[in-house]
Parts: sequence; structure tokens; C-alpha cells
Amino acid sequence: MKKYIYISIVLFTSFSLKANTYFVSTNGNDANSGTEIQPWRTIQKAANTVIAGDTVYIKSGTYNERVIIQNSGDTNNYIVFSAYQNDNVIIDGNGISWGSSWNGLLDISDKSYIKIIGLTIQNSDYAGIFLENSTNIELKNNYIYNTFSSGIGVWNSNDIVVENNEVELACNDGEEECISVANSHNCKIFENNVHNNGAGTNGGEGIDVKDGSYSVNVYKNNVHHLNKRLGIYADAWNKHTYDINIFQNTVHHCTESGIAVCSENGGLIENVNIYNNIIYYNKYGGIELGSWSDIGFTGTKPLKHIKIINNTCYRNGDYDNGWGYGIVVDNPDAEDIIIRNNICSSNSAQIAITQINNGGIIDHNLFYGNNNAQGTLYGTDSIIGNPLFVDTLSFNFNIKQNSPAIDNANPVNAPNVDFEDKLRPNGSGYDIGGYEFYSTLNINENNLLKEKIKLYPNPANKFINISMKTYNKNYNLKLFDINGQLLKNIRMRQNPFNLDLSNIKPRFYVIFIFEKGKIISTKNIILE
Repeated sequence: MKKYIYISIVLFTSFSLKANTYFVSTNGNDANSGTEIQPWRTIQKAANTVIAGDTVYIKSGTYNERVIIQNSGDTNNYIVFSAYQNDNVIIDGNGISWGSSWNGLLDISDKSYIKIIGLTIQNSDYAGIFLENSTNIELKNNYIYNTFSSGIGVWNSNDIVVENNEVELACNDGEEECISVANSHNCKIFENNVHNNGAGTNGGEGIDVKDGSYSVNVYKNNVHHLNKRLGIYADAWNKHTYDINIFQNTVHHCTESGIAVCSENGGLIENVNIYNNIIYYNKYGGIELGSWSDIGFTGTKPLKHIKIINNTCYRNGDYDNGWGYGIVVDNPDAEDIIIRNNICSSNSAQIAITQINNGGIIDHNLFYGNNNAQGTLYGTDSIIGNPLFVDTLSFNFNIKQNSPAIDNANPVNAPNVDFEDKLRPNGSGYDIGGYEFYSTLNINENNLLKEKIKLYPNPANKFINISMKTYNKNYNLKLFDINGQLLKNIRMRQNPFNLDLSNIKPRFYVIFIFEKGKIISTKNIILE
């Protein structure tokens, strides 16, 4: 027995040694111990020192250095580099030249289980953050600014998360894209804000999944105001590229198309799903399946099994040039293309197949505006009419209660949620476009039992107390936002009841109290 106790103590001690916390500060010294009282001066000193399980907190200031990650974490022990308490931490490459090519100001090569959180990376001679031959890397809440090549480049890597980063002024005549994912798999690229790229002469697309990548999800990104380049791109180049999902993105004001799929150098690209995107004011088109190629390439450019479903495309091709489509297929090698349940409104033209090999299916789309351009097709079971958006001036493409898009979509392959994660269908059928219609305002309050309810505080912060005049264990509370999205569904097991709002964004909400499926009371709340 003592032997086993001794082993347990040794294992615990060994694990504890892996979990150190270090600090870096502009008033530190690399000869220090790296504690908060005696911090290091450079981030590179931390990168040279830390091992699996360690965390590095970097305090506010500008660090004029290039950082190369030296060690890996492991499955249960990531190495974390994070801004300390939301400090403004800047890694600045100004004046630093390292013979830059195919690397980054913050460089992670041949490493695994690393997290980079809350840093500003700026003024890089090549990429901002560069990953190569790496696995299980998470890049979150970073700001990347003014890079010659990619803001974030992911190459030959897998199990990568790129979340809630802002990339601005990337690709200042360097090749690649603002966020590049090449020959990589099992990647999630989501909730990033990509905008205002550089000159765009040698690259500069917003988000590009390419060159043999597979099993990549690109979603909930905001890609906009790109110079001479398109927004989100899937390109096989010369490798088999497949299983790419592009959904719930907002793409607008790009001076080429919003979303595009192509094979520039002959690689097969297939199984690409494009759905629930909101795409507007892009110069040449909303969604484009193209046939452009690398200079000198004359072979086939195959793409197949592409689904374009439940997107909203508005006024693409309708500024500066007066030409363009909401959705266009222009590739003689394309096959098995489905275009279904999309709203194409006020584009220069709406939906067209100008070139395709075979297998184009167009059905249950809603058209509004010019549709007389080359290759124009209405398909089957489609609707011509005003979609009745809530407010195009504020780019609110929710649909009004009497929109012809409501309940008229084809359920086959339709997504089970909409652009805002509201469940589909709502009502007797699926709706056309990126939004499913919901209304929290169509309840006849005269028919409610009007169970008295008190809320305090209201406006609320993190919690709100709900007090009922009477109490029934069958009461259910449902919290909706103003678009009708259900956020909480809770059985009220006590009175008064304390509702946790700590994970809810500040705005206006509506509470409903149900008894056995029947609404008995409703109240508005404001979360500050």
C-alpha cells in the first residue's frame, strides 16, 4: 500500500511541475525568474522556456521582436500565450528584417497544443501569425495589422481553431490571403472580422481554403471592404480539395465576388456546401462558381457536388460596374450543382448558368429585379416577388411577416437553423433565404391569462429576479430575442426565480411564461 501511495505522490508532483505561470513585461529582464514580481523582458524568452501546461501572461506594451514558438504542449496541457487581463499587448515587427519568406512575425512550425490569445501582431515583413506542420493550435481574439502576406497563414496543419480575430491591412503586395488555410484539415475558421486588405496585386482575398484542404468549416465571419479581391474563396489549385462548409457568414463591399469556388490549376474540388450566408454590395457577384486559372494552365478545372442553399444575395454587381449576378455558375467542367432556397434580390442579374458540364438543379428560389442577362434561369417552383426585407438601408435582411419567402422553400438539404441559429422550420414550412421568419409580436395579449409577474432589476445586468403572484411547478420560462430566437427554456422550480443572464449580450429581450404549452404571461426586459 505504501508503495502505491508513494507512486501517486510522485505523479502528482511531476504534473504540478508542468503547470507554471510566467509573466512578461516591458520593464522586466530576461535574467529574472519570470514571476509576476520578476517578469521577463521578451516574449521570446518565454517561448524558449515554457513547456507543456505552462501559461505566459504578457503585460501591456509594445514588444519589438519576432517570436518563434520552441516547444509543444500535449493533449491535456496546452502552452498558452495570453495578454494579461485584456492588456494591450503589441508584437511589432517595425524595423525587423529576418530574411522573411514563408514564415511569420509570430511563427509556429512543427508544434502542437498551443494557444495564442488576445495579442496584437503588426508590421510584419511576411505573415502576421504563421502555422506550418502543426496540430491542435488555437488562435483567439487577436488583432493582426499591416502584414506583407497573410494576416494568419495555416499550412500543412490540422485541428486548428481560428476564432474571433480581426485581420486588417493584410497582403500588402505579398502573395496569399488575409486568412489562408492550405493543405490543412479539421479546421474551424469562425467569428473573424476580415477587412480593408492591402493593395491586392499579388493576393489579398479575405478567407481562402485551398490547395488540398479538407474538412474545413468557415462560419460566422464578417468579411468586407476588400480591395481588388473577393471575400471567401475555396480553391483546389492542383490538389483534391473537399468537404468545405461555408455558412452563416456576412460578406459585403468586396470589389470582386462575395463567395467563390474554383480550381485554378486542375485539382478536383468537391462537396462544398454554401448556406445561410448574407451577401451584399459585392462588385461582380454574390456567389460564383468560376473557371479562371493560373497563367498558362489549359487543362480542365473540375468542381462537383456543390450545394448553394438558403443564402440571401442583395445588390451584388450593382455598384461601380453595373454588371454581375446574385449567383452564377460559369465553369464548363462543373457538375452536380444545386441552387435552392436562395433569395436573389436587386442584383444586376439574379441567377444564371452560363457554362456547366451537367447536373444543374435550380429550384425554390425567390427572384426580384432584373433577370434578363446571359444564362438566366428561374428553375422550378421559384417565386418572383419582393422579398420584403425589414430594412435594407441598415442591411437588415430579415423578412417581414407577409414575405413570399415564408413557408415556400424546399426542405431537401435545407439547413436546420438559419443565419442567426433560429430553428428551421418555423410554421408550416421552411422559408427561402438566410433568415427564417419569427415573430414575438404576433400574440394576442387579450387572450393571455395575464398571470402577474414582477421583474427586478429591470434593466438588468447579469441576473434578473422573477416573482409570480401565484406559483405552479408546471411553469416554464422562455427567453427570446427580438428576432424570435429562443435563448433559454427553463422549468421554474421555485418562486421567486433567479434567471442567469451572464452569457447573454446586452440588448432588448422578451420573457414568456408557459403552463402546459399555453402562454400565461409575457414581459419585456432590457439587459445592460
